[in-house]
Amino acid sequence: MARHDHPAPVLGGLGLFTVLIGAALPLIDFFIVNVALPTIDHDLAAGPALLELVVAGYGLAYAVLLVLGGRLGDMAGRRRLFLIGMAAFGLTSLACGLAPDAWTLVGARVAQGAAAALMLPQVLATIQAATAGHRRARAMSLYGATAGLSMVAGQILGGVLVSAAPLSSVLGESAGWRSVFLVNVPVAVVGLVLAVRTVPESRSDRPAPVDVPGTLLLTLSLVTLLAPLTEGRAAGWPLWTWVSLGLFPFAAVAFYRVERRADARGRVPLVPPSLLRLESLRRGLVLVVPFSIGFGGFMFVIAVALQQGLEMGPAAAGMSLAPMAAAFFAASLAGPRLVRRFGSRVVTAGGMIQGVGVTVLALTVWHGWPDLGLPGLLPGVAIAGLGQGLQLPVLMRIVLSDVPAERAGVGGGVMTTTQQAALALGVATLGTLFLSLAPGAGMRDALIVTLLVQLAAVVLTTLLSLRLPRAVR
Repeated sequence: MARHDHPAPVLGGLGLFTVLIGAALPLIDFFIVNVALPTIDHDLAAGPALLELVVAGYGLAYAVLLVLGGRLGDMAGRRRLFLIGMAAFGLTSLACGLAPDAWTLVGARVAQGAAAALMLPQVLATIQAATAGHRRARAMSLYGATAGLSMVAGQILGGVLVSAAPLSSVLGESAGWRSVFLVNVPVAVVGLVLAVRTVPESRSDRPAPVDVPGTLLLTLSLVTLLAPLTEGRAAGWPLWTWVSLGLFPFAAVAFYRVERRADARGRVPLVPPSLLRLESLRRGLVLVVPFSIGFGGFMFVIAVALQQGLEMGPAAAGMSLAPMAAAFFAASLAGPRLVRRFGSRVVTAGGMIQGVGVTVLALTVWHGWPDLGLPGLLPGVAIAGLGQGLQLPVLMRIVLSDVPAERAGVGGGVMTTTQQAALALGVATLGTLFLSLAPGAGMRDALIVTLLVQLAAVVLTTLLSLRLPRAVR
């Protein structure tokens, strides 16, 4: 059994597996609901606005609390916060699965996002604090692979569960969508048992108090940006959406000024501007944003297009992404070896390959719609997945490579907040674009336009990758 009072904590193989479970669950749950939305709508009579809140409520709570979760882990102990977050995630998943109506489901999803925000930052912080050298590089590569696979696997698993309805004898016709939440409960129990025995405790040597003004302003910044973008289309763009978007730049500037002032006075702000002076972190985050916007938007749009446009069932829609997951996994395994030889140019090559995959997919949709099936989709999604697998794990490793161990929680929180906010922004922007175009232009043309916008994000990511530090630690 691991000693939790050791001054230099060591994360073993089973401990790494355990914290990676904690990394997978929140990301799986961000995407698993995409293929379940039609059945949730049918069963709970939710309507478009409430359906978007089921997705956005989780994403907003998750994004705005991630950095705070990292800070709390630095203060109170990362293992302790991981256990609390895992337990809360299991309980809120149970609440989602048993929700009697749409508003209860929205509330439970918000609570689930908050639980995820407590758990996830502890994963990166524990890896940073309890590994070193080659073991850290391997752990970071596995974390990146887990993150990417979880986002794809979420929709695959969701499709299978909605179709299989393993709890139909207990929950009736609503068993399909309920099972996508209830499946988390036994996984959380297993994660808790393993974490108690295998995850070492770690915390910052100089824990800082919670930055209340910074936390409130970061929350205001993210909410004023993401809430109107996710709810605006379904709500008909009422006045509050435009007022909120108008407030966003003021909230963002106020947040930066408050954080910079606190940093200059020797305090420890929620997001220290001095941390952004690390070249690897700053340049890596600049790439994470367009990558995640494109990824989040694609996963949402493809789920809608396949089910509503091609009338695929949830299982077929989910399984159409299996080649992407397989290619991503293969690329993730090859990544560490390629990085040792080619450095950050692996990210550049991955962007070029992903661009080819998105182009192939757009041409396939153009020529094959509406008779597309899994074989027709396979080449495009597999090539895109291969490129993504060469980018995301390496980017995450680069972002955190120079973050000192005592700031591991803050660094991990900053990266995961950036990624999550960008994923939610992708769903809001590309999703809104697709759903706005579909009634007039048709599903095929709306999907093609959305893929071309994603291609532009891929090109931007590829060009920006040329500015990354060549050597990757």
